[in-house]
Amino acid sequence: MQQIPEIFPLILFYGWSGMLIAAAVGVITARNPVHSVLLLVLCFVISAAIWLLLRAEFLAVALVLVYVGAVMVLLLFVVMMLDINVERMREGLTRYAPLGVLVGLLLAAQLSSVWWLRRSGLEIAAPADTLVFEEGNTQALGTLLYTEHLYAFEIAGYILLLAIIGAITLTLRRRKGLRVQQVSEQVAVRPESRVRLVRMPVEKDE
Repeated sequence: MQQIPEIFPLILFYGWSGMLIAAAVGVITARNPVHSVLLLVLCFVISAAIWLLLRAEFLAVALVLVYVGAVMVLLLFVVMMLDINVERMREGLTRYAPLGVLVGLLLAAQLSSVWWLRRSGLEIAAPADTLVFEEGNTQALGTLLYTEHLYAFEIAGYILLLAIIGAITLTLRRRKGLRVQQVSEQVAVRPESRVRLVRMPVEKDE
């Protein structure tokens, strides 16, 4: 089997990274909110491709299924259904521009520091586990969750379930005059109580 040249993954990584940066810039500069949401979906898809390239297939699949398949579709429907004042949204762009530039510089400094430490020869990451590469990232993660961290995983699930029940309970409001469907009464309805035949005299032409 012919091996893939080492330069090919680098070309894919830098190409997808450039597309990701361009799409992210388009998210905050697009005039149409729908276009911003679609560009954000493109950012998620490209990020999933980069994670696949880095052998993190579980994160890639979770990103596509959860964010692109559920959250972003819901957000897109909300943006399309609401009447959003685009000009009013643009007024706050210049106001928060200095803060956005500061956050961007901090992120750039963080990435540059990681690159500098890697170039200096220092060990900045844990050694790769051979089990992850032999069995696959998803299988290794599932084995770890359901063996060593089973109780913590189950407790986290119960906490999320309680949070959902609590959110539904807090937002449930009883409104007066609300019509509730009575299935038993609907099934017990007879035609005589709903339909009335009326005989009207026929008008004759003179």
